[in-house]
Amino acid sequence: STLFSVIKPVLNNTLMNQLIIITEALFTMKGRVTMLGISRWSGKGGSYRTIQRFFHSVIPWPSLQWALVQNHLLDSDDVILFAGDESTVTKSGKMTY
Repeated sequence: STLFSVIKPVLNNTLMNQLIIITEALFTMKGRVTMLGISRWSGKGGSYRTIQRFFHSVIPWPSLQWALVQNHLLDSDDVILFAGDESTVTKSGKMTY
């Protein structure tokens, strides 16, 4: 697919194939999204173990996202500002710092 051809240089063939299988399953699923559900809705090559391997893989997300932005959102006159907040600590209680 065209969307996946943009990120092909970022991912190796194995991760690319797994991503395609998982994405197709996600678009056809209904109900809760779990690894078992993804494996049930995916076709050939989408075993539960394959889904586990994909989610355990190290994926260069910044490179992948930049490839998508460059090819689908970026015009030559645009100014882009990226910001992120990666909070992994839950914020509960009476005082949040």
